[in-house]
Amino acid sequence: MPEFDLDSFKKTWQEQPVQQKYDHSAILEMLNRKSRNYVKYILWISVVEFIFFSVLGLFYILQGKESNSFISILEKLGARKTTELEGSLDNIYVVLKVLSLSITAYFVYKFYQNYKKIKIEENLKKLILKIIQFKKTVNAFILINIILLISFTSIFTLFIFYVLNTQNIEVTNSTLTGFIIGTIISTAVAVLLIWLYYKIVYGIIMRKLDKNLRQLKEIESQEF
Repeated sequence: MPEFDLDSFKKTWQEQPVQQKYDHSAILEMLNRKSRNYVKYILWISVVEFIFFSVLGLFYILQGKESNSFISILEKLGARKTTELEGSLDNIYVVLKVLSLSITAYFVYKFYQNYKKIKIEENLKKLILKIIQFKKTVNAFILINIILLISFTSIFTLFIFYVLNTQNIEVTNSTLTGFIIGTIISTAVAVLLIWLYYKIVYGIIMRKLDKNLRQLKEIESQEF
């Protein structure tokens, strides 16, 4: 879809042999349609993400791969693999997966609501406010995902210390230090990857939406 540039549009209009008054509604409709399309693209991406992570999460829960990998970490720290430990881990994974998918589903619904609210015949002020609200929703979605990652990592780290304590296992300072540093580094890398993903995938669309928003504000401040 070609970019709409307000200044180029004005220049073309001014160079016409017979100048006519700007068709205010036509410009707004063009920007409005583009804005709706950008919101729709983010809606589609979020739906694909929800389906992908739902299927992936179900697969890992059924296969028990996540709990097995976590138990292997505990065993390296000296913990004993027990039925109670496996059951507790499975319950934690299910709760966190349900929470994560529920939050994602909520934002998919919010994106859909925002998309439906941006109407072609919308007046300019309402259109600007709704685009700003959509941007806030996207930013909140990205922030919540980063917070969830840090929270889940913290929960599993605390669970490791709980298991070690209940099994009366003493970990050497060097092992404990290595574990903590490894956890911090892996979490930081994961947060960076999530930020880069949203910066690239969502950022491209959001920059186009920002351009539309600036042009809409320019229209609002001028009289045609």
